[in-house]
Amino acid sequence: MAASRRLTHVDTRGRIRMVDVGDKAVTSREAVASGQVTMSKAAREALRRGTLKKGSPLEAARLAGIMAAKRTADLIPLCHPLALTGIDVQVTPTARGVAITARVRVAGQTGVEMEALTAVAGAALTVYDMVKAVDKTMVIGAIRLDEKRGGRSGHYRRAAGRRS
Repeated sequence: MAASRRLTHVDTRGRIRMVDVGDKAVTSREAVASGQVTMSKAAREALRRGTLKKGSPLEAARLAGIMAAKRTADLIPLCHPLALTGIDVQVTPTARGVAITARVRVAGQTGVEMEALTAVAGAALTVYDMVKAVDKTMVIGAIRLDEKRGGRSGHYRRAAGRRS
């Protein structure tokens, strides 16, 4: 593997390690991730009507996504705990279920891609939890990084229409 493509979480003996970011410059960083929950027509109707027994899954999921982003270092091994400066989670009904988008920001020495992805996953799991009484066949999917800015690797944007 070329030096620039070497896995930074693995030392020369193949052991997993936490990357030392102490010498990296503090820069503004941002990541956007998205995902979806597809559900039955009955579940979409209950969501639209607001008749789910547990309350509003959209607001609960939005809050869960924010909380999940803040706890990423507790959930994902080797992620650095970060002082996030901004988290915005949108949970929007769609023709097939719910779309979720998370935008996370930090002024720091490492990126926030994992925080954005974790926010989407946490929000999606909360939608599932709150709607499962109506539809246990829901599918959580297409969780992906859409864009990131800042840091040494610069700007990345997923190509339009790219699914994987």
